Amino acid sequence: MKFTRRDTLILAAAASALSLCGVATANAAEGDVVDRAKLMAPAGGMTDHIRGSDTAPVTVIEYASPTCPHCATFATTVKPDFVAAYVNTGKVKLITRPFVRNVLDAAVFMLAEAAGPTNYDNVLATYFKTQNDWAASEAPRDKILEIAKQLGFTRETFDAALTNQALFTGMEAMRDQALNDFGLQGTPTFYVNGKTLTGDKTLEQLAAEIDPLVPADFVPTEPSAAAPAAAPAATPAAPVAPAATDTMAPAAPAAETATPVTPAQ
Repeated sequence: MKFTRRDTLILAAAASALSLCGVATANAAEGDVVDRAKLMAPAGGMTDHIRGSDTAPVTVIEYASPTCPHCATFATTVKPDFVAAYVNTGKVKLITRPFVRNVLDAAVFMLAEAAGPTNYDNVLATYFKTQNDWAASEAPRDKILEIAKQLGFTRETFDAALTNQALFTGMEAMRDQALNDFGLQGTPTFYVNGKTLTGDKTLEQLAAEIDPLVPADFVPTEPSAAAPAAAPAATPAAPVAPAATDTMAPAAPAAETATPVTPAQ
């Protein structure tokens, strides 16, 4: 997918037409443990978006792709209850990280970043809820823009968000770190205090992993009231001059509960 100084990402190209090039992966199986210090040091100068208490006894890192149907299932059917039961009560610190498989994934995460920290999760949640509308569209750029306007973007701030080359490069580095250092094989993938869990887990499956890690004398905080509707997205920073070309990764055919990532040979 090409960047130019005049244009934003050309999102009309089908994600399946793009290829993942030159990435060697270390395969991590369900239950494998990754070094927590490395997990907490995201590559590419990226800053994590953290939900929950800094003193939470459990840290859950989720790698997600907006075009991944399994990620959407988790985001829409499990995550709200998970946040209420574990994040809002102080048991879990939740970090959602971008895993960009294609330009559409990149666009959604770039818009979320441009919207600002207080709107980041709302932007992601909105695109997951509307995944069927834009991800399979013959004109995905138009659909993504239409939704972005409902979130407070204008045509100008939308275009500016999608030409942030520094962010694009950082997300690629984060993707490669997940593949090469953590052995990520599909999305969604979760790391619970470093333990690898793959696929769109149910609340009960996550609880089975998390509950034993919460000290018996832990005193939960009172769940916070439902958050108010997010404010319109803030005006993104001025665009960074983009590079000439860049290629991003598509998914391999969907697995049973996770969307795998398979490098080109």
